[in-house]
Amino acid sequence: MSDNSIPKIVISRLPVYLRALSRMINKGQLVTSSHELGKALGISSAQIRKDLSHFGEFGKQGTGYQVEFLITQLSQILNLDREWEVAVIGSGDIGHAITRYQGFADRGFRVSVIFDSDPQKVGSYINGLEVMHASQIVKVLRERNIQIAMLAIPAEYAQKVTDTVVDAGVRAILSYAPISLNVPDHVRVSYIDPVTHLQSMTYYLSTEQDLMSQPL
Repeated sequence: MSDNSIPKIVISRLPVYLRALSRMINKGQLVTSSHELGKALGISSAQIRKDLSHFGEFGKQGTGYQVEFLITQLSQILNLDREWEVAVIGSGDIGHAITRYQGFADRGFRVSVIFDSDPQKVGSYINGLEVMHASQIVKVLRERNIQIAMLAIPAEYAQKVTDTVVDAGVRAILSYAPISLNVPDHVRVSYIDPVTHLQSMTYYLSTEQDLMSQPL
């Protein structure tokens, strides 16, 4: 059961630790330390130890962490010790790419249904999945008890579709639509908007260019 007292920023770093640990185990590395993990991720060793301390003691001073054990523990904390079905809403370029993405399978997720309202797309197949009509969202998601949805739709439709998937029982939404969504308190929303990330980075590019152009 999740603990809402743990800061969101701590939870957001756990998958980053898990990814780094998975790379280590794939290379045959059995033991690591907070110092080594921090160096690989650009995070202080003290921060890593503090983050992990919210969930218990996973290593011993002087001996470090057993990589496989820590992977197991973090997977359980993140509820990744099971496979989660994911619904994709929208079969355009982004939805098509998401559905074909092979990186979900070994990390706890499986895209199992995809929906669209475009008659020309409904009935087509993407990565072996038939594109279903959006009118079936509530029925199918309830039948399969799907709790995660990824929205790959234009902003003008995002809130209406969000209301629909929440009504169907979805509790976690990853949205590619460039708009903030209103959801009940029990629903988690994360956003992926490449434009806003680029806009935040160009601030620093401008600042660095101005500094470089100053005379010595």
